Amino acid sequence: MSGVVGNWRVELIEAHRQLFQPPADTPLAAQGSPECDAGWRDLLERMCVRIRAAVQADGGTFKFSQIKEKYGTLRVYWDGGLSPEASAQVEEAIALAEARSACTCELCGEPGRLHGGGWLTTRCAAHAEGRQPITVRAGLENIHVVRHGLGSDARIACRRYDRQKDVFVDVDPASVEIGE
Repeated sequence: MSGVVGNWRVELIEAHRQLFQPPADTPLAAQGSPECDAGWRDLLERMCVRIRAAVQADGGTFKFSQIKEKYGTLRVYWDGGLSPEASAQVEEAIALAEARSACTCELCGEPGRLHGGGWLTTRCAAHAEGRQPITVRAGLENIHVVRHGLGSDARIACRRYDRQKDVFVDVDPASVEIGE
């Protein structure tokens, strides 16, 4: 079974070689080789397609430095030299992948949710292994709060991730109780 798990990573890296820049004959030695389970393969593929389009249109440089699971969701780190517009497109592609990981079982790719119990994982009911789902206050499901600026110049924007459409939808911050 471990060979099967390794193959999807090799296929992803080979399909997007310019983003991973692996050594010649050892794709899994790429610094950004995904450190997560196969259930997130689709969201990683979507992210890579979006990033490749932004990088190619910009003509700049890009390389994944790390892709991993942390606190139950995807984390992506990269290096490169892109225009501010292309960097924003890359960060949006990463934000979409990270948001999708929060509602996608890392093992099978089916809809899931964050579960606790020793460590945080995103799992479907079939793969929760007895872990309890993390309680999210009603109305705050898949809400991502984005703060821009500091102090009196700070602005808060809210977006809800729509898994079915794989997009963010703006939410009026006044309609959401963010703090307690």
